[in-house]
Amino acid sequence: MPGLSKLALGLTLTLCLTGAAMGHAEDAKNRTFTDERGVTVQVPAHPERIASISFFATDVALALGIKPVATTYMVANRYPDYLLGLTKDVKQIGQRAKPNLELLSEAKPDLIVAMKRYTASNADALQKIAPYVAYNMELLSESYTEVAQLSDMLGKPERGAALNADFKMHLEEFAAKAPKGKHPRFQIMWGGDTPFSFHTENTAASIVAALGGDNIAGPMTPGGKFGQEISLETMLTKDPEVIFVMDSGPDRPHENNPIWSQLSAVKNKRVFYVGDEWVETNGPIARELVLREAAHYLYPDTFPAVDIKAEAAKIIPASLQK
Repeated sequence: MPGLSKLALGLTLTLCLTGAAMGHAEDAKNRTFTDERGVTVQVPAHPERIASISFFATDVALALGIKPVATTYMVANRYPDYLLGLTKDVKQIGQRAKPNLELLSEAKPDLIVAMKRYTASNADALQKIAPYVAYNMELLSESYTEVAQLSDMLGKPERGAALNADFKMHLEEFAAKAPKGKHPRFQIMWGGDTPFSFHTENTAASIVAALGGDNIAGPMTPGGKFGQEISLETMLTKDPEVIFVMDSGPDRPHENNPIWSQLSAVKNKRVFYVGDEWVETNGPIARELVLREAAHYLYPDTFPAVDIKAEAAKIIPASLQK
């Protein structure tokens, strides 16, 4: 460099090297992930304060030995057994469909993990609070990739891979033990005047179908939703033998319809009001519990009743159970 003294040259090189080092240090503070919106998000390299809009991230975090700082709920003051009631000690930030952003901000998260369909309208507001990633949390095919990516994001990719491998193995084992040639008709639904029912690709429905169940809601239509409304009249025609009802509280208007009592599942006392794990099934703890519960409800003579907390305690590290 003509006219540049040795001292100046040395200073210039030092500044360049220092600048490069600082750039690498900044890069090391964050990692890049693409979520199921197709959005690329810069996430802290070592997130420590996880906020969960839905129980999915709460489920994954607990399975990894991490306690989130905030979570939504399905029903206020209901702390799911499949999460060992541990959400009671986590800041509650509202119902999953209507998270309270003020309470979320008070929790000072460094990562927000949310359900895509419930947070699309306020994504910008969430991103201002902390890096925000969103997942569909609807289908079994998505569960494996969601668990793997979030486990990687939280610094435990090997544990995520093991959780996925274990569940695939357990699903095969339970399916192999299920009675051959039996395909009980089933339905998974939200209660209501016109119940909303879930197609077979839905995670919980996929698990029941893998055990031999025949879903009266059938498969998704290409490009369609993961569920549909099915009237009581149509239910009577399809006549499910086992019904799983998402339990959202004491209000059960479907039971007031005279058709309800005519259904085979109702007559034979095979209607089961199931816990939040059947709603938020994409997490590693929930899907393991749904597998065991579904096997027992479909084939009570083959599979034993399930102790929810005992099974959950096998997955959640003892350090979090104290």
